[in-house]
Amino acid sequence: MINRVILMVLDGLGVGALPDAAEYGDVGSNTLAHVAEAVGGLALPNLEALGLGNIGHFAGIRAMGHPDGCFGKMGQLSKGKDSTAGHWEMAGILLEEPFPTYPSGFPKEVLDQFQQTIGRKVLGNRAASGTEIIQELGAEHLRTGAPIVYTSTDSVFQIAAHERVVPVEELYRMCRAARKVLIPPHRVGRVIARPFTGEPGAFVRTERRRDFSVEPPGPTVLDVLKGSGQLIVGIGKIADLFNGRGLTRSIHSGNNAAGLDETVRLLKTMPRGLIFVNLVDFDTLYGHRNDAPGYAKALQEFDARLPPLLDAVGPGDLLCLTADHGNDPTTPGTEHSREYVPLLVFGPRLAQGVNLSTRRTFADVGQTVAEVLGAPRLDCGESFLDALTTG
Repeated sequence: MINRVILMVLDGLGVGALPDAAEYGDVGSNTLAHVAEAVGGLALPNLEALGLGNIGHFAGIRAMGHPDGCFGKMGQLSKGKDSTAGHWEMAGILLEEPFPTYPSGFPKEVLDQFQQTIGRKVLGNRAASGTEIIQELGAEHLRTGAPIVYTSTDSVFQIAAHERVVPVEELYRMCRAARKVLIPPHRVGRVIARPFTGEPGAFVRTERRRDFSVEPPGPTVLDVLKGSGQLIVGIGKIADLFNGRGLTRSIHSGNNAAGLDETVRLLKTMPRGLIFVNLVDFDTLYGHRNDAPGYAKALQEFDARLPPLLDAVGPGDLLCLTADHGNDPTTPGTEHSREYVPLLVFGPRLAQGVNLSTRRTFADVGQTVAEVLGAPRLDCGESFLDALTTG
């Protein structure tokens, strides 16, 4: 009997372009394959043992004859390629319309209302790299106190401010104000607080980032599980992506290492339920910065830290490793990419080496979690629990 599920999202780890990638300008994207090629091959022995190399061809990662886990990949039905859409689909919510994006900046009426609400003028208002725009506008921000507003090709309204000028809690209040301003048709997926510190020429973003997402439009697997009396803990930005809904506890870890440590620590004390983890370093630190060597290093560091997690997975546990979208650092631009995501499932009492094939939707994960933990069936997705228990 399975009484705990660990659902771990390796944010931005795509494994090949989806059939509709051309609609998003992502033909040929393959985050994992291109990162591996860029560094002459990846050494990921623990992920390899689980079956990662059985999903596709990735330089340095072997296909195993008898992997320890079950393997496959998943396609996305929801429109868009952002973290909110990806995580929501995993939880059973399909989006028929993508969240709006603003590659040329936000319209005047949105900025005017936001500035009036917070009582300050803003700087920026364009699509930009977050690390670059704070270097460019940070000194003026220090001088004027005007927060820096920017976006990307994703559906985000980002507000950057120096912690000395705008205390973090005040920055969070600005984000909540923006969330109220950004109503349809300008309801972006996420408003993101981007605090930074340092001096001109050497500004650095801190780990007190927070995402303020829109409310899911219907019940998710988190809501269903909570309603059935389960424990649901979100680690990383899970609470942000679901606007806090459906969780019994939230842990805001700042990086991949902290997220893994919190997961292992929780497995020692949490008797049952769902541990839903987002590991964001791959996407935020390397994918968006077109840093393939950095991405490769982060993957290898993650792999090296996997043994304590695998050792902590008990006989009544199911560990699922997947992703929410791609973020190919070798392609032009710095945005997410429309890709398949990996699916690796492991548990001491589960079948090994089963090919879970290409799943039609991320929602198959949510449906499986619901069935595993005895919750009512979701509106979308097909469970693959039978394949895990019978082989």
